[in-house]
Amino acid sequence: RCPPPIGPQGVGTEPVCEPPRPGAGSTASQQLPAPGNMSSKRVPKLFQKLSGFHLARTYHLLENGEAEKEVKDPCELKAVEQEAVIAIPAREACKRTKDELAKDLHVNLQTGLSNYAVLRRRLKHGRNEFKVDNTEPVWKKYLGQFMNPLILLLLGSALVSVITTEYENAISITVAIVIVVTVAFVQEYRSEKSLEELNKLVPPECNCIREGKLQHLFARELVPGDVVCLSVGDRVPADIRLVETTDLLVDESSFTGETEPCCKTDGPLPDPGDITTLSNIVFMGTLVRYGKGKGIVIGVGEKSQFGEVFKMMQKEETPKTPLQKSMDTLGKQLSLFSFGIIGLIMLIGWLQGKRLLSMFTIGVSLAVAAIPEGLPIVVTVTLALGVMRMAKKRVIVKKLPIVETLGCCNVICSDKTGTLTANEMTVTQLTTSDGFHAEVSGVGYSGKGSVRLSHSEEILKEFSNISVGKLVEAGCVANNAVIRKNVLMGQPTEGALIALAMKMGLDSISDLYIRKKEIPFSSEQKWMAVKCALKSEEQEDIYFMKGAFEEVIQYCNSYNSSGMPQPLTPQQQALYLQEEKNMGSRGLRVLALASGPELGSLAFLGLVGMIDPPRTGVNEAVGILLESGVSVKMITGDALETALAIGRNIGLCNGKYEAMSGEELEILEESTLSSAVKKVSVFYRTSPKHKLKIIKALQQSGAIVGMTGDGVNDAVALKSADIGVAMGQAGTDVSKEAADMILVDDDFSTIMNAIEEGKGIFYNIKNFVRFQLSTSISALSLITLSTVFNLPNPLNAMQILWINIIMDGPPAQSLGVEPVDKDAIKQPPRSAKDAILSKSLILKILISAAVIISGTLFVFWKEIPDGKVTPRTTTMTFTCFVFFDMFNALSCRSLTKSIFEIGLCRNPMFLLSVLGSILGQMAVIYIPPLQKVFLTQNLEVLDLLFLTGLSSSVFIVSELIKVCEKLCCRTKHVKMQNVEIGLS
Repeated sequence: RCPPPIGPQGVGTEPVCEPPRPGAGSTASQQLPAPGNMSSKRVPKLFQKLSGFHLARTYHLLENGEAEKEVKDPCELKAVEQEAVIAIPAREACKRTKDELAKDLHVNLQTGLSNYAVLRRRLKHGRNEFKVDNTEPVWKKYLGQFMNPLILLLLGSALVSVITTEYENAISITVAIVIVVTVAFVQEYRSEKSLEELNKLVPPECNCIREGKLQHLFARELVPGDVVCLSVGDRVPADIRLVETTDLLVDESSFTGETEPCCKTDGPLPDPGDITTLSNIVFMGTLVRYGKGKGIVIGVGEKSQFGEVFKMMQKEETPKTPLQKSMDTLGKQLSLFSFGIIGLIMLIGWLQGKRLLSMFTIGVSLAVAAIPEGLPIVVTVTLALGVMRMAKKRVIVKKLPIVETLGCCNVICSDKTGTLTANEMTVTQLTTSDGFHAEVSGVGYSGKGSVRLSHSEEILKEFSNISVGKLVEAGCVANNAVIRKNVLMGQPTEGALIALAMKMGLDSISDLYIRKKEIPFSSEQKWMAVKCALKSEEQEDIYFMKGAFEEVIQYCNSYNSSGMPQPLTPQQQALYLQEEKNMGSRGLRVLALASGPELGSLAFLGLVGMIDPPRTGVNEAVGILLESGVSVKMITGDALETALAIGRNIGLCNGKYEAMSGEELEILEESTLSSAVKKVSVFYRTSPKHKLKIIKALQQSGAIVGMTGDGVNDAVALKSADIGVAMGQAGTDVSKEAADMILVDDDFSTIMNAIEEGKGIFYNIKNFVRFQLSTSISALSLITLSTVFNLPNPLNAMQILWINIIMDGPPAQSLGVEPVDKDAIKQPPRSAKDAILSKSLILKILISAAVIISGTLFVFWKEIPDGKVTPRTTTMTFTCFVFFDMFNALSCRSLTKSIFEIGLCRNPMFLLSVLGSILGQMAVIYIPPLQKVFLTQNLEVLDLLFLTGLSSSVFIVSELIKVCEKLCCRTKHVKMQNVEIGLS
């Protein structure tokens, strides 16, 4: 039975019932209907997953007075009457004893809450989920694509074309706009769907005591005061104050960045420190690695620490990408250019005494023709192709312009745990008690790698070296972890020892022993030991111990020397202590191991050093980033020694460090923050607020900041950065939703591909703009000159239409798919303030246009010696202009490199489009039906050779300019080197 929902008028929301109990005949997963409203804009999918599932229930309304009978506990009835149960902040809850907390939350720790009490609390506190905005409808997303300034300018052009009865022009512009908007919308919609597929996870569940019974519930059902039981592998479903613990270790790396699981207790904390030091509180979203515990829910939904991060993330607005800013600027520049043409034509007409209305009509027509309606198509298609290329490399890009942003990113801030590292503890060094040193290769729990002696490079297997073998054996036997299919179940530290044994072929050695007794690890004693006996032989029992060196050594009276015990002297102890300090200074977590017949008579076996090592490819990626002028900063919640050890491994700042803690960051004044943050390479002991502060400070100094991360603590920084990059496998749902780009395979080095794509895309857009503007300026100048000076038109209407098709058609579009230059990654990041139409690009456009105009006018003048325009005149002029276009397109394939450097055949689509355009031109000249349409006539072979030679001048001039630029750059570089040598 379920109590009725009680609201202000006795009517409330959906009644809530007890979920199915174990053994009830069906599982929770079998009763799940399809998810409801589960998508929203840039809001964590995890929060929605908690809200999208309902359990199938049978409802029965209670009669009057029956509700009170359901409440068996007097303190619960009192709570219902007063409705005074509130969520208690973690800092307050940690100070109270478990009895005080149970009294404040009106709950019995043995029986939990009743269904009626749960109902009343849910009416007050809501479900354990996050309120998200409704999904933006598809039609609204589609219309949002029209808000681009360049698209608005083109819409204005189409409207003007309709007013001036140029319907063909209006239709072509409208079609171009629809293509652009549709391609952009479809690509972004596909990215959203890819993200949804990536985030399809099982909804969080938990074990909760209600009505005196242990029940299996969805986490969204919890309310403040619920008593929750935790065990190994559980995701903590809410903020919980622990009241019972047994060897409880919780992985809080997604929340704090700390690699090592935190040891949890159940006693009150009279003087709590930072939120990360609350040892009797476990937070929503963290993972139980070892042991078990029980606690009272103190915070649900947005009242949890997870919720605080969620609210911070909602407040942050995603900044505009540099490409969007550049396109906005280009739209304004083209608008000014259009108005300038109109004004100039009207002024000349007024000076010549012509009708202003007719001159205004001509000016508007020319201005509309000058606006490159093909530009948005090229930009969109280029970005979409970049997104698809990245998808093949297992990178999801959520918004089209984002793929270009990394091209001008000059600072990458990266979280350490789970991003630069795999969040998998791995043994990297070991030292035996008799002086053997070995290096261990391989990362993670796959068992791939080897153990190699430092002095001889010998690869060790099993007991080929007795001292190393016994050390590894002890780590494997004194162990409760299990690795199945490369997945760890247990503590990361113990998993690292199992993986070490796998590399030596000793992972099954624990099967030779029968465990008789275990002394578990505790934070007070700092060691664990097991008492074992061999299965096959009647020998005395043997103890294996592992733990902190200073604790383990106290139980030893000898040390192992090639399998034989030797007396342990103070000198030997001092030697081991020094070795332990050396390993610790390199950021390694050091464990000591020993074995023997009884505690107090153990033989010391040696030390193993482990760390969460960098991911494969991170070193190379960081090196290339630094070489290309991108500053890399590591932000972590770890201690200084660990942070610096990883920093050294990945080559940050070439070994020159400047580190800063979160506390030091807090006390910095705003005026000095930006300059101080620029100099720092490693930030340690940081919180989500610190990460956000670092990002904002860098952005204020003018940097374009990329942020990579995987945890809840990275979400706010990921959203506020210019480009947020999340990990697809290790990343939490909140980080993936906050990010702009997701590395599906968690491969940090794929950022290099994204940077290459970003730089290549911007260069391709500039190449297209150069080609189209130089062509359109040339065509418009010919028409303008003939109109203004009452000259015969060198081109007729159909010929101008054909030129427009080439200008916006395949040859132009193929420039947008030019393969990324291999040297692009070596180029420094472009400035976000750089406009697409830079001064140098405008100069090149004008030079190319001047060459085209001069050559075309020369042919026009040459072919009308008696002042009459004949079909041959227009055919020669028309063909000359088209050939100029083809050579101009060839030179526009690269702004800086010669065609011989980039390769003539590297872009097959360009070659096919140029070949098609030339064949089309030949058809226009030589096929009789087309001759009638375009008013052309046959040309001789010598005519074509003459036109080819003349039109190639635009290509030759462009190539000479590139050579001159290279020589100037080389001279400047030599001068700078000489200055540096002189200063040194």
